[in-house]
Amino acid sequence: MAATRARSARAPRAAATRGGDPVAEARRAWEEETLRPTLDRSPERPGPFETLGGIPVDRLYTPRPGVDEEARLGYPGQYPYTRGVHPTMYRGRLWSMRMFSGFGTPEDTNRRFRYLLAHGESGLSIAFDDPTLYGIDADDPEALGEVGKCGVNVSSLDDMRRLLRAIPLADVTTSMTINGPANIVWGMYLLAAEATGVPRASLGGTTQNDILKEYIAQKEFLYPPRAALRLVTDTIEFATREMPRWNPVSISGYHIREAGSTAVQELAFTLADGIAYVEAAIARGLDVDNFAPRLSFFFNSHNDFFEEIAKFRAARRLWASVMRDRFHARKERSLWLRFHTQTAGCSCTAQQPELNIVRTTVQALAGVLGGTQSLHTNSYDEALQLPTEDAVRIALRTQQILANESGVPEAIDPFGGSYYVEWLTDRMEEEARRYFDRIDALGGVVAGIERGFFQREIQEASFRYQRQVESGERKVVGVNAYTTDAPLKVPRLRISEQARRDQAKRLATLRGQRNAARHARALERLRTVAATEAENTMPAVLDALRARATLGEIVRAFQSVYGAYRERATY
Repeated sequence: MAATRARSARAPRAAATRGGDPVAEARRAWEEETLRPTLDRSPERPGPFETLGGIPVDRLYTPRPGVDEEARLGYPGQYPYTRGVHPTMYRGRLWSMRMFSGFGTPEDTNRRFRYLLAHGESGLSIAFDDPTLYGIDADDPEALGEVGKCGVNVSSLDDMRRLLRAIPLADVTTSMTINGPANIVWGMYLLAAEATGVPRASLGGTTQNDILKEYIAQKEFLYPPRAALRLVTDTIEFATREMPRWNPVSISGYHIREAGSTAVQELAFTLADGIAYVEAAIARGLDVDNFAPRLSFFFNSHNDFFEEIAKFRAARRLWASVMRDRFHARKERSLWLRFHTQTAGCSCTAQQPELNIVRTTVQALAGVLGGTQSLHTNSYDEALQLPTEDAVRIALRTQQILANESGVPEAIDPFGGSYYVEWLTDRMEEEARRYFDRIDALGGVVAGIERGFFQREIQEASFRYQRQVESGERKVVGVNAYTTDAPLKVPRLRISEQARRDQAKRLATLRGQRNAARHARALERLRTVAATEAENTMPAVLDALRARATLGEIVRAFQSVYGAYRERATY
């Protein structure tokens, strides 16, 4: 297959040569007069020469005959937005610097938030623990051993208030990485802000809330796909009507890539999920130009520097085309693909972990050169534990050096016009469109999930990559190349079981103090609304939270209507 792709990539040059194209003639002369004698004396190192995602890479790229580069490129802030959604990009405003943070009790994470804000972070990014992500209260037996270990535990509205204490919510935007119970945790955030006098219309931030990618990659789902999509659509509708500064969904390729996909699969599957959300919102009766400007995206930035830059540029161009031509959006902002980037956690190694600082720097640079609107840089101890304060500070300083010392923000899209980058951007777009056709033929994203299409594609890509690493064909420094037996010297951050005991005690107090009749009525009302398509569920969720229902209780109320979901096996 790789050989076929390589031949097809060279075919236009051969045709151009026959037609007397001067660029092709110059290339042919260079190959015969300069390259061939060099190869005779000193052959190239063994291949394959390809991107991390398996796209064959030619040795040299030149202008392509028959390609209108100016139309494909455009200008920053103009359709098709290949070069960026803003006319001034970082000359006007730097990207937001967000460090993904959360561990232990709400008070533990609140202290980390204030530490990061004091050291120059410009937006919060909340990491929740597994019990919260799965809609389980901290005192549930299933939460044993997991409370506060991989993020902060939030089981109630009271916990959210503790988490946000003394944080200037009117001035700081907040990103919350929460999916299955996103509508509930978002409701906690709105009510916690209101309690401090900040109206919901003034709040700025993002809920990840991308449930479709959970079935595709991350597997933290609570309900069957069609019911879960209904709840996401409720949040889009609610935000469109009441929260003009909030992004109700961050359509996330990050976890698709972490599951083992290629860059092309991440690009295609992420935008396909976005298409599904737009279709659902339009079916609800919303005007595309009323909600599309508040949709945002979240991508992974991996090790292949140029492939990642090309992916981000292709994503902008693809989304603008889809929104204009498929959904007939009219507003300029409806065509914008605004995205957050996180460096690749799956690329971090437990072996020689200090090398992850280098990997993170390369990945962060690709994100910035690709035109990201905000950025999280992973800490070097990512593969070992939740990051220590020192590791977090180094990760944040990496971004600050890029912003203030590298000169990168001075020019807009500095790789624009590069023969290689433009070819690779086009190639990524072409491959993604082929996936769009396959997904449409299956009946859309939900049908593809139900048939296991996405899961199989990612499994096969992940298997191919792992075989390359194990065979040594693909080198990973410190893992299968340039290894060392030196002992690890990484300070450890340990989360004790005291976090679970503290949270369980608080829940017992909450249940003993709340009005039982009001609590029961609120949950019954929630079940009634969930059972019909006639009403948006968000007001009922807020009422249940005001009645001091816990996260787990609200999730179980939804599951009593929709059922739980068990994934079908794929091989």
